[in-house]
Amino acid sequence: MRFARRTEWELTPNKITGILEDFKKNGQKILDLTESNPTRCGFAYSQNGLLNQLATPDNMLYVPLTQGLLSSRQAIAAYYQNQNIAISPDQIFLTASTSEAYTFLFRLLADPGDTVLFPSPSYPLFDFLVDLNDLERGFYPLVYNDTWVVDFAELGNHITRQTKAIVTVNPNNPTGTFIKKEELAQLNKVCCAARCALISDEVFFDYAFDRKAHFLSFAANTENLTFTLGGLSKTLGLPQMKLSWIVVNGPQDMMREAIGRLEVIADTYLSVNTPVQNALPSWLASRPVIQDEIMKRVCTNREYLLRNFTDHRLGTVLHADGGWYLILKLIGSVDEEELIEQLLLEDQVYVHPGYFFNFNEGSYLILSLLPLTKTFSEGVTRITARLKKQL
Repeated sequence: MRFARRTEWELTPNKITGILEDFKKNGQKILDLTESNPTRCGFAYSQNGLLNQLATPDNMLYVPLTQGLLSSRQAIAAYYQNQNIAISPDQIFLTASTSEAYTFLFRLLADPGDTVLFPSPSYPLFDFLVDLNDLERGFYPLVYNDTWVVDFAELGNHITRQTKAIVTVNPNNPTGTFIKKEELAQLNKVCCAARCALISDEVFFDYAFDRKAHFLSFAANTENLTFTLGGLSKTLGLPQMKLSWIVVNGPQDMMREAIGRLEVIADTYLSVNTPVQNALPSWLASRPVIQDEIMKRVCTNREYLLRNFTDHRLGTVLHADGGWYLILKLIGSVDEEELIEQLLLEDQVYVHPGYFFNFNEGSYLILSLLPLTKTFSEGVTRITARLKKQL
């Protein structure tokens, strides 16, 4: 049997994956500081009565609407209204996940062989989405100088006639930095000149470390054809409920044509289930309670790391504005894979290496801020001890 070339990935588990599988088979416990699934982190979702919203007779009716139920889209529009962004429900498309949202947009914007540009470092999921949509992947660098910013000189070097979209992650995962106002203005200029769209992945947007800070959502951007992504996976910490959305904005003529074409794509899939759509308005009303619980954990763990990882002979904690991760930049030439293996085998701690997120220079460890504080603090203690042994 000959399978499609687009699925010719390396399927052999790497060494780290093999160690983790052995631990699981043997029932050996580890301190997992890569955990990004909030449903495994001890949050008290049931206290918010979320499941009660699924017990309605309306869930026995199937109403196939291309963009999703109006009540759900109105609730999402109200979510943006709370950010002083006026969005019509007609600009919103519901999808089952942000991965599906990306697929809709790649099918809308690009032909096979065209290119989409992604930030680097960023999440490795993009590699697979590009392959599955028969596109070419391209990257533009983010550079660190007290904070992460777009390297616009390099971005310009990567744009060709085949470039159909530039993706931003706002705030970026795992660097945790938001796009600044001046960066958006520059991105608009670049996209207008190249006649390509902007896609802004804003699933972590609500998780700024400074709750009083104001950051810029692309949902209000009318200067260029723009698609803004959000979803329950991060907004409510409910990845199992499978609902995300696309907000379409930009110049009126472009926006209208994009919405018309997206309607056909969405009508072909109709993938968002009815119970979650019916529950969405009530669930979003619980957003402050859920997000406060998650943010308390995230901020407690962040403060512990900043307070206890202060030996500059070992490395530094890089600045971040928000999100669920922090980055340790290590001093010297450290073999990331060897260090990860040592931490697993000798210290029973699992963290992501920098290369997992496409860091090209230097040595990094990426830590999730979601685990229980006891797990996180003990993991940081063991990491620090391991690094001191290597001095």
